[in-house]
Amino acid sequence: MHQYLFFIGDFPIRAYGLILSLSIILATGTAYFFARQDGRWHQHVPDLGIYCGLAGIVGARLWDVFFFDWDYYQHHLLEIPFVWQGGMAIQGGVILGAIVGIIYTRIHKIDTWAFADIVAAPAVIMGQALGRMANLMNGDAFGHPTGGNYGIIYPPTTLAYQVYGDKPLWPAEVWEGQLDIVIFVLLLLFRTTNHAKGQVFILYAILYSSARFFLEFLRGDYGTLLFGLKSAQFTSLAVILIGLVLFIRQGYCAERIGLSSKK
Repeated sequence: MHQYLFFIGDFPIRAYGLILSLSIILATGTAYFFARQDGRWHQHVPDLGIYCGLAGIVGARLWDVFFFDWDYYQHHLLEIPFVWQGGMAIQGGVILGAIVGIIYTRIHKIDTWAFADIVAAPAVIMGQALGRMANLMNGDAFGHPTGGNYGIIYPPTTLAYQVYGDKPLWPAEVWEGQLDIVIFVLLLLFRTTNHAKGQVFILYAILYSSARFFLEFLRGDYGTLLFGLKSAQFTSLAVILIGLVLFIRQGYCAERIGLSSKK
């Protein structure tokens, strides 16, 4: 676990920034593969990768600042752009990235739901899985103490060590990355079914939010909000409920008009 991979002069090359950049590039490559395989819209993927990638970074940072760490950043406003310190909330990244994606598809007259199914859902969750590696290397998005002699002990330079010292912590970010891979495979399997348009992306939102809800019980990098639940869990519950309604609605509408995403 190394926050700094090497230095160019006095300029540090951070593992966090490098892996995060690679996650965006590789997610875009995954999206291009699926779009090219489908035969539609692959020429738009590189541009969307840039726009949605940048929007995702901004959204993830702002979501973390205002919902998780505002007590600190309200007194350190100039540090808000310092993303290399850690503190990126994937929920905010997906939301702002999705908004930018919707705007782009509307401008270019692309079927938004179909594009999200073919390109966005599998690629986004792959990017998230790689992004959790960045969190591990940086020592953020960590778990709370396991209470035993098992778990991850972070080095003194990390935020996790500053909070909990040398106590072994639950590997929350590692397990989330592994679950993201599982979700990626499940989405690929679901894509082989005669699903309604939009259901792949909606299923992504439901599955990830469900995993995130339970993993939050192990997270130790911020406190609870209400009823012993954290802000990310309330967001996850909202996404699950809305997602279930939309999933059923898309299937019902497709059945009524006799269409599916494969037609």
